[in-house]
Amino acid sequence: MARRKIDRTFAPGGAPAERKAAFSFPAIGSRIRFYREKAGKEQKQLAAEIGVTGNAVSNWENGRSRPDLALIPALCRALDISFGDLFGTEVSAPLRTAAENRLLEQYRRLTPGHQAALEQLAEALLGAQAEEKTPNIRRLIHFGKSLSAGPGDPTEFDEQGTPLYLYATRQTEKADCVFTVNGDSMEPAFHNGDAVLISRIPDAPALQYGEVGAFIAGNETYIKVYEKDGLHSLNPAYAPMRFGEGTDVYLIGRVVGVLDPQDIAAEADTVRFPAQQPAALSV
Repeated sequence: MARRKIDRTFAPGGAPAERKAAFSFPAIGSRIRFYREKAGKEQKQLAAEIGVTGNAVSNWENGRSRPDLALIPALCRALDISFGDLFGTEVSAPLRTAAENRLLEQYRRLTPGHQAALEQLAEALLGAQAEEKTPNIRRLIHFGKSLSAGPGDPTEFDEQGTPLYLYATRQTEKADCVFTVNGDSMEPAFHNGDAVLISRIPDAPALQYGEVGAFIAGNETYIKVYEKDGLHSLNPAYAPMRFGEGTDVYLIGRVVGVLDPQDIAAEADTVRFPAQQPAALSV
């Protein structure tokens, strides 16, 4: 019978030696032994701290196996070393600031439980930081039902609106509800079909003469210029609206401006204007 050929290689110095097995990990094993002995711990003690058997630690140190990646954090904590210490890839000191080195040293001195708490805090802070970078979304009310001047205060009609989500801008920050313009008496500033942003009263300061507001008179809602003698249109073709005694006129709020469609947070399902006829501000 033919003799099986032994695969050999040559060690330094020219002496023949059998090739080491492919699963040998002497580098990391020697580091584990070095730092374990430096910490004054036996193999069994280290094994108990990280939840493995003493034979597992022995196999690591002798290069027969390598620690599972999931055990690396616990191993480093037990040996009071960094990942770089264990793998021989420690970041050079100049790449870390004095504050970073101080935090790392403090972290290593914490108990495992306190280290875990600090890691959770860091994750929470990173999450909050990420949220700060996302666009701020405002929730306004878009009124999509008819308004009526029934008993009591007719401006209390929030339940008749639907949520409208907008990106926060200097203009949308001033408003808290939206109406749709119906008619051309407020042209050229406000056109038929425009969605206008309104700052509600009494939350907003009192309306001054010459300012544009949203009003309820009778069973109608209007967008008009508030003047001493009545409600005026911007379109000269329309006469001012004047009301005698006994006619109740309610101020909904100040008109902030026309809503820019680009300010609508389009990814939200609820930002689309309702299919039904919205509550229009007559002009």
